[in-house]
Amino acid sequence: MTPDAGAGDPGPAPVLSPWRRYRLRLLRRRLLWRALRARHRLRPVADRTDGLADDAVLVVACVRNEGLRLPFFLSHYRALGADHFLIVDNDSDDGSAEMLAGQGDVSLWQTGDSYRDSRFGMDWLGWLLMRHGAGHWCLTVDADELLVWPGAEAEGLAGLTARLAAAGRGVLGALMLDLYPEGPLDAGAYAPGQDPTEVLRGFDPGPYRARWQPRHGNLWVQGGMRERLFFGEDPTRGPTLNKLPLVRWHWRDAYLNSTHSLLPPARNAAYRGPAGPGPSGVLLHTKFLPDSPARARQEQQRGQHFGAPEVFDPYYRAVSAAPDAWHAGSCRYTGPAQLEQLGLMRRD
Repeated sequence: MTPDAGAGDPGPAPVLSPWRRYRLRLLRRRLLWRALRARHRLRPVADRTDGLADDAVLVVACVRNEGLRLPFFLSHYRALGADHFLIVDNDSDDGSAEMLAGQGDVSLWQTGDSYRDSRFGMDWLGWLLMRHGAGHWCLTVDADELLVWPGAEAEGLAGLTARLAAAGRGVLGALMLDLYPEGPLDAGAYAPGQDPTEVLRGFDPGPYRARWQPRHGNLWVQGGMRERLFFGEDPTRGPTLNKLPLVRWHWRDAYLNSTHSLLPPARNAAYRGPAGPGPSGVLLHTKFLPDSPARARQEQQRGQHFGAPEVFDPYYRAVSAAPDAWHAGSCRYTGPAQLEQLGLMRRD
């Protein structure tokens, strides 16, 4: 089973009409204005951004009660050469904020405002990117996302960004790849700081399908484990798996839908899915650690993750039941080289 089964390279990004481009410029300005206003909702806890080097690679994230995942998240990106972390804590009560505030390479802001009303945290992160990210390579990821790419351990983020810049590329796209255990989702044990791939050993190598969205000129990749397991009766409702996490940030940039798409829309052309040409990576998605069923129950009650939360109640109930995601087509994860060999990411 290959990643491009049933789809392949979707081809070049669509050419948008002048009217559509104008509408998207207005939308981008509204998003930038929202980010500018959002600064008033962030309380600085530990601002260590003074003296950031011009070539510093920044990791940007919004977290809530991620004490289980944060230790390895930090160590993973430190090992890749990240220079500084810009993090918004959304009212954690599990010690996450206190732990982050004590890290010398972390700048931390807090807010108790609605995650949903802030465009799922993107208004808050938009301000940090606007204020501190302009001119920097910025890696915007969730606490359960670990970026890998071909040769990552040897090259590091400094080598990758230099290579992208030399090729005239300002964006690295990635496939979000769901990892899951062999057995029920709540089986086994995971300790903070442990490599999640020691527990989450499986993934779906395909099929994945990619197509362009004409309205915003952005890519839409679907498929994989969550669609198979939770949206089999209606695959069109499966999660969006394409992301643009690593960007040489410009003041005019704005994320439109999480990190799935960018404005100006020409930025989206940098990634054409796992079967497309050009450098790309994979975001190892570690959502399904043993705490995931309990978290699903909590998030269903909070109703903060989707525009119409009640529509996703069946999904939350399905995750809460801790199903076994392993099936005949599952692959056992062995490392980034395996993902390159399978065609899920490319060096060039």
